[in-house]
Amino acid sequence: MPVGTHGAVKAMTPDQVAATGAEIVLANTYHLSLRPGEELVEKLGGLHAFMRWDGPLLTDSGGFQVFSLPKTEISDRGVRFRNEVDGSTVDLTPERSIQIQRALGADIIMAFDECTPYPADEKLARTGVRRTLGWLERCAKAHDGNRRQALFGIVQGSTYAHLRKSCAQAVVAMDLPGVAIGGVSVGEGHDLLVEVTRTTAPLLPEDKPRYLMGVGMPDDILAAIGLGIDMFDCVIPTRFARSATVFTRRGRIRLTQRRYRRDAYPIDPSCDCATCTGGFTRAYLHHLFAANEILSAILSAVHNVHFYQRLVADARNAILEDGYSDFREAFLAQYAGS
Repeated sequence: MPVGTHGAVKAMTPDQVAATGAEIVLANTYHLSLRPGEELVEKLGGLHAFMRWDGPLLTDSGGFQVFSLPKTEISDRGVRFRNEVDGSTVDLTPERSIQIQRALGADIIMAFDECTPYPADEKLARTGVRRTLGWLERCAKAHDGNRRQALFGIVQGSTYAHLRKSCAQAVVAMDLPGVAIGGVSVGEGHDLLVEVTRTTAPLLPEDKPRYLMGVGMPDDILAAIGLGIDMFDCVIPTRFARSATVFTRRGRIRLTQRRYRRDAYPIDPSCDCATCTGGFTRAYLHHLFAANEILSAILSAVHNVHFYQRLVADARNAILEDGYSDFREAFLAQYAGS
């Protein structure tokens, strides 16, 4: 899922996002509640109409963003923090998170959870699991069987296998439409991310979406798919694009490097995105970044988001052909060998 934090995938129009093959976009509950406010979005027809996206939308609970703010007060009731727009005090509770997401009108909404930082001692991780499960029950009550929006629960527990297992069992017992694994991509690195996923994914229902939140790099995604994960989101494709880093089948390249100043090839000759097939060369993109032209970010974002969509589409096809392991090994051998 491309990330449209403020109701827009950065440097891309909705039509450009759809053209990459993306079928669902993520937006941020916390940021949209601060500006422009969920009341205005609802009044103007909901988030789909507001951002002109015809496909499904997922909104996160706001928890990850709130817990990263300075001077955040966390209690069993919820979270209190200072509004970064106007400085006012804001209380975000499970009930308030569901209320905001209901007003925004997303198709999939996430339960409010406590995102445990890394590293975390076991006591802190255990408290995070307890609060996450308590808040999930309150979210489900506030959701109150709203059939227009699918509520997903989130499994926390940091890197402690027994906490992940107990949290997963409790979340699964609530029989929600989907389950996410949270608290990863917070600095634990690839190996621990894989270990957490390997521990948690088998405990989640096979007939419901399994969502690994905030992931990530191509090797992270391919490892997680092999462990049974279905859904991902990350800002990496568009964030890297704005800093001139683009993905190819042979690895990442930095278009601001001098070697690309006279390079007449597209970003990736094997890519069929609008940037690569549109005649835009590495030399041209090098020039755009040097000139600080907005088009540099647009063309690079179109390519990167398409790269990720093609990666997961190819992975899906390999699964259907019962050849996923061979596909992953071949991709990584080429990708790492650049």
